[in-house]
Amino acid sequence: MTKQVIIVLGSPRKNGNCAILAEQAAAGVRACGARAETIYLHGLTMAPCNACESCQTATETDCMIDDELTALLPRLRQADALLIASPVYWFTFSAQTKLFLDRAFFALNGPQGHALKGKPIGLIMAFGDADPFTSGAVNALHAFQDICRFIEAPVAGMVYGSAFGAGDIQKQPDLLQEAYQLGRKLGSD
Repeated sequence: MTKQVIIVLGSPRKNGNCAILAEQAAAGVRACGARAETIYLHGLTMAPCNACESCQTATETDCMIDDELTALLPRLRQADALLIASPVYWFTFSAQTKLFLDRAFFALNGPQGHALKGKPIGLIMAFGDADPFTSGAVNALHAFQDICRFIEAPVAGMVYGSAFGAGDIQKQPDLLQEAYQLGRKLGSD
């Protein structure tokens, strides 16, 4: 059976710096013979979590909210690995990424444990500052590590870098190679 890696892109720019890095990772996934599916969060109908907690006891659905994010949850359950790609906005993940994390990661934590437990998860981030500390990237990196530790999912890797203008990430071949190698890691058996 072919390995399936889902790449969740939380940027409003389909051709922005995070998307470029995510595509490099997808190329790495495909180089291993695995399937890479990219999901663009921007533009999806996604409501915030309403704290009903029905996902913690329900067996017929992952989430009671009827929107496009709920429809993605079964695919996340079936995936072999996950890659989250987000720009850093206001010192942490983009709003789209944070909404995804709040809803999906809570909904996938049901009575039998978390659906992503044991599955490798990677992170890609781009930020518009020369320093990951002053940009806020470090906040998101720590949150990502805490999330993975809590759900008992191994961190496959974290690729992040500074890019001030749209497409500037392409001027960093080492960073592009890191993203490609992260994809290879996620796509390999």
